[in-house]
Amino acid sequence: MGREIKLSLVYRDMWQSSGKYQPRVDQLVQIAPAIIDMGCFSRVETNGGAFEQVNLLYGENPNKSVRAWTAPFHKVGIQTHMLERGLNGLRMNPVPKDVRRLMFKVKKAQGTDISRSFCGLNDPRNLELSVKYAKEAGMISQAVLCITSSPIHTIEYYLGFADKLIEFGADELCLKDMAGIGRPVFLGKLTKALKERHPDIPIQYHGHTGPGFSVASMLEVARAGVDYLDVAIEPLAWGMVHPDVITIQAMLKDAGFTVPDINMKAYMEARALTQSFIDDFLGYFIDPSNKVMSSLLVGCGLPGGMMGSMMADLKGMHPAVNMALRNNGKPEVSIDELVVQLFSEVEYVWPKLGYPPLVTPFSQYVKNIALMNLFALAQGQPRFSNIDKDSWNMILGKMGKLPGKLDDEIIRLAKEKGLEFYTGNPQDEYPDALEAYRKEMDEKGWEYGEDDEELFELAMHDRQYRDYKSGIAKERFLADLEKAKEKAGTPIVVKREVVEVPRFDAAAIQAKHPDAKPVQSPVNGQILWQVDVTGAPSTAPVAGTPFKEGDTLCFIQTTYGFEPVKTLASGKILQIETKQGERVRKNQVLAYLE
Repeated sequence: MGREIKLSLVYRDMWQSSGKYQPRVDQLVQIAPAIIDMGCFSRVETNGGAFEQVNLLYGENPNKSVRAWTAPFHKVGIQTHMLERGLNGLRMNPVPKDVRRLMFKVKKAQGTDISRSFCGLNDPRNLELSVKYAKEAGMISQAVLCITSSPIHTIEYYLGFADKLIEFGADELCLKDMAGIGRPVFLGKLTKALKERHPDIPIQYHGHTGPGFSVASMLEVARAGVDYLDVAIEPLAWGMVHPDVITIQAMLKDAGFTVPDINMKAYMEARALTQSFIDDFLGYFIDPSNKVMSSLLVGCGLPGGMMGSMMADLKGMHPAVNMALRNNGKPEVSIDELVVQLFSEVEYVWPKLGYPPLVTPFSQYVKNIALMNLFALAQGQPRFSNIDKDSWNMILGKMGKLPGKLDDEIIRLAKEKGLEFYTGNPQDEYPDALEAYRKEMDEKGWEYGEDDEELFELAMHDRQYRDYKSGIAKERFLADLEKAKEKAGTPIVVKREVVEVPRFDAAAIQAKHPDAKPVQSPVNGQILWQVDVTGAPSTAPVAGTPFKEGDTLCFIQTTYGFEPVKTLASGKILQIETKQGERVRKNQVLAYLE
């Protein structure tokens, strides 16, 4: 028999790459025995990025979930692993180092064996503490190479990055092919080179199926010496997720590798249980586009896990783009044409932004810049007319060093705006914060929890944790679920008046008001034209209501609180586009001003 290759089930990432939510703890405990009985997994990805936040959004305790979910695997010797984002920990924005350090102690105590740590920029400075703190806590430190395909992401580039991670003390390496665009032959050569340079370091490959390379990539890295492969199970395999274990096991077996047999009775049970979770409620939040693959991703390199949110953004922007095109005497575009334009625009701006690997959160930043470029061009304005704050932080180096050189056009634009580039260590910008959170817990009479896990949860996800403790999170989730079940666009009313408004008549507005400007939602959430918070409008604005630049037009209630919607220019209301209490998506047009 040939060399042994072990399989890891990425049950957490299967759900994250499919939709908004993940199974509840009672469902996870229910399926664990079936996963174990399949007999083919040496590892299971149980928690990490987005996992705890989803529990908080349910209004449930994430710490109890992690402990209950990891326990059955420990009993039978199956290792558990988590995903963490280096400087960003388990969230989308940077984390103080004392909170990062506590995270590894908590997760080890809760039963997580391996920490898979990545930096979306492949900046080793953002991973040095992850490796140090994981090993200090007694975890296996698996450091990540974020895989992409560009002129600067060469074998030598990745070997140099890997050398630094192993110098820090990383026990293992992971090739994280988050968009599935790593070319199979390249990945095979990289794996072989890594094994020749570091023969005692285990390597795990993680590849999404989005553009269709992943099965070939898995065969190439297997032949080159990889030790572990991440796989999924149907009905959540393929599409924008990962290959199903049956296909990969059969391929490896035919190629002469030693792979474990699959207990098909247990597989069918796990498959059926996963489907039952989808049928129960999770399916309401799974975007159909994530169930299919697309070769269009080969060029733009966007990760499959963000396709659902991207399509929602495009649908929200579609009317505004077409209105701008009409106002400038240009033909309108269909949503499919807009998708192709966005992919092409990502290909255009990505090199200009220094080739950041397109993984959370940098994939979102590049996509946002590309999308706003399309809108600017439709309005007859130049590219890069509107870059958001987070994207600027990436450009300026406040989140780490970009792999490649910024285009002169971007550098010139930054100077024109008076922005300064940052060359220091990003972690230095975020001072320790645990003492402030301890003080808050003491004042509120909250328990720190076993192994300080409740303290950690507040420090990592403070806004979501407060909503969980107050009960608002559960109310919001139940309303969100009810809304999804209705599927009819009926506004959610939470002790607020529903204001019925006519829908926007594009032709009429264009004819009478060629300079009409859309006001868009900055986030996903529930629109509140009337809310009892300081600064909110006391009544829903009507046509003719004047606003000055920077005025608060309305609020969006998000999972973390109220997000004000500011007007970008002075003008009067022409038309309100949404109802009180309606769910809106980021970039959706809320109203038009002139």
